[in-house]
Amino acid sequence: MEKLKQFYLLVQDVWKNGLFGIDIGHFIVAVLIFFAFILLRRLFARFIISRIKAVTKKTKTVIDDDMLEALEKPVQFIPVVLGVFFAAEYLPLYPEIEVIANKLVRSLIVFVIFWGLVTLIKPMSFLLKRLEKIFTSSMVDWLLKAIKVTFIFIGAATILEIWGIKIGPILAGLGLFGVAVALGAQDLFKNLISGVLVIAEKRFNIGDWIRVDSVVEGTVESIGFRSTVVRRFDKAPVFVPNSKLSDHAVINFSSMTHRRIYWKIGVEYRTTVKQLRQIRDSIEQYILESEYFAKPPKVPMFVRIDRFSDSSIDIMVYCFTKTTEWGKWLEIKETLAYRIKQIVEEAGSAFAFPSQSLYVETLPTEVAEIFVPPVT
Repeated sequence: MEKLKQFYLLVQDVWKNGLFGIDIGHFIVAVLIFFAFILLRRLFARFIISRIKAVTKKTKTVIDDDMLEALEKPVQFIPVVLGVFFAAEYLPLYPEIEVIANKLVRSLIVFVIFWGLVTLIKPMSFLLKRLEKIFTSSMVDWLLKAIKVTFIFIGAATILEIWGIKIGPILAGLGLFGVAVALGAQDLFKNLISGVLVIAEKRFNIGDWIRVDSVVEGTVESIGFRSTVVRRFDKAPVFVPNSKLSDHAVINFSSMTHRRIYWKIGVEYRTTVKQLRQIRDSIEQYILESEYFAKPPKVPMFVRIDRFSDSSIDIMVYCFTKTTEWGKWLEIKETLAYRIKQIVEEAGSAFAFPSQSLYVETLPTEVAEIFVPPVT
């Protein structure tokens, strides 16, 4: 019996002292308190948030729906913070451990606050979209990313300050480290600055068709901090460093006001002056009367007898279509080609083709006969 009594006293001592001098019963109750708040978190998400969603769906605007969806996960984490707080409050902690628990709760509160702020950036971005009238959409996207990074940095700095870690010396150390990195990452910073210049100059936007000679031609998909993604017409993406887009001439076809048609039409030398005038006047009349072509003085338009080539009389056709869409432009150009062919044929002339005439003063008396294979 004495041994059992000693064992009972030993169990009693372990139960009372437990961990950090706190009896195990307190720990069990603290764990139950924490899991009770975890259960409350699920009930809160199922009933409270679902009720709020039902109310926001009845409103005319979708901003409140987007904001609630963005804040749903940070709000669901609040019961977890409450569980940690009440569990720590219940435990009779030593002063040193109580300070650590207090810092932990404070850190979790800061984490939830800045988590919510970061998630709210996307649904609240419509406020910054109004700046697209002044800046480009890419610059606005960069601004949103900068705001998100700023919130993350401030949140991390606040948590570090709670734990007594001064952010100033860290920034000073990062500054010295940044100088060392900058020496080995000059291309990275060059591309970053070039990207800012490209966006500031509004050279192109996402969705524009651009061409950089000897570099790339295609549609802009995204403008990043280091490179720009341009998808070629064969659907292959090309990651172009921003420095190449800043240092080279960029042709932005999407910024065209009109599309040009520039042809040299060669007719035979047997064409008379009357026929030439008829062809020229008919082509000019067709372009001026067509609704698909832009008219002077808005754009230049010329139909002129241009020059006497080696085997043809060349007529220059220089005009612009109203549309800038490539497929529609091809269709208009095809219709113009049909009409020009019809005009030349109606005038009784014909198109010339490259030819050369050889003039020989004397022929040799004995010339080999050209062999003509028999028809079988």
